Amino acid sequence: MEISPTIFIVPTGIGCEIGGFAGDALPTAKLLASASGCLITHPNVMNGGTLSEKNQNIFYVEGYSLDRLAKGEIALKRVKQQKIGIIFDSGIESEILVRHLQVADACVSTLGINVHSYVVTNKPLNIVIDSDLSKISGGIIENPDTLIDAGKYLIEMGVSAIAVVAKFPDDSDSLETNIYREGKGVDPISGVEAVISHLISKFLKVPCAHAPALGQIELNENLDPRAAAEEIGYTFLPSVLIGLSNAPDIVELPAKYELISLHPDQIESIVVPNGALGGEAVLAGIEKGLNIISVKNQNSLTVTNEFLDYHNLFEVDNYLEAAGIILAIRKGINLNSLKRPLKKIQEYFYPIKNVE
Repeated sequence: MEISPTIFIVPTGIGCEIGGFAGDALPTAKLLASASGCLITHPNVMNGGTLSEKNQNIFYVEGYSLDRLAKGEIALKRVKQQKIGIIFDSGIESEILVRHLQVADACVSTLGINVHSYVVTNKPLNIVIDSDLSKISGGIIENPDTLIDAGKYLIEMGVSAIAVVAKFPDDSDSLETNIYREGKGVDPISGVEAVISHLISKFLKVPCAHAPALGQIELNENLDPRAAAEEIGYTFLPSVLIGLSNAPDIVELPAKYELISLHPDQIESIVVPNGALGGEAVLAGIEKGLNIISVKNQNSLTVTNEFLDYHNLFEVDNYLEAAGIILAIRKGINLNSLKRPLKKIQEYFYPIKNVE
């Protein structure tokens, strides 16, 4: 069956109305995957705390690697199963560490996921959160080298994908956290989460995703439904392990054909929130002439097509419309034939050549 490989991006930490919470873009991803037959998206879309799903039509690719795919630097290879190793931040309290280890055991016993082993970092990662209620979530890792060293060791031990669990500051009573839980702000920890997984992807070139280690949080009766998935378990690790369980291998290009399941040249479209058109993947897609589908999805960024003036961009009101465009592209239907009024075909007048 024909497919229309599509990248689906919801940037982390910019407060998207859809996709800015605990896996609340997962239903959208399932719809777009059904329409395209092949969707490439990142953990921010798929991870819902304790909730997630496997889908044979979805490639689960960390954001840094997804950008490299769009730029044509890597390809992807399907695998039946990844051998997952977990890096635990040595700053995690012992009780919380035990909870995470129990989650890993449950994913093996109940879901059949291959969680192979784990290591604890030599030094605490020391995560520092820097967020602005009206702008973008961010932060830094004070000891990034200890993270990379732990990842290298796991790979030497035969691991093929890495989950990271870092200790985050206890800010459960902060204004930013409570506003986010009530659906009115930016996830304060998501930006630095991306920094953590980007580091592993950049230096170790294996599938990777991150889950924060946080203490139990007080009940909030005003909780927004989009944040609810983060409130129903002890850890956020299950969705990460589910996503990594059969995440595709990263294949550096050029490579032999038999190593590749999805080549970047096969990608036809990129779906992205309106205002978030300045990312590396989108700019690479524009350079290659791909279809860019810009969806109204309120967020804190303001890079629109007014700045880019890209001719092959579709602006739509929602992801239902985006799915319709992708399906039309997949089926080879002229999009203009679906619009009214329907224009007549154009006549070109060409110069008559002199015949001697």
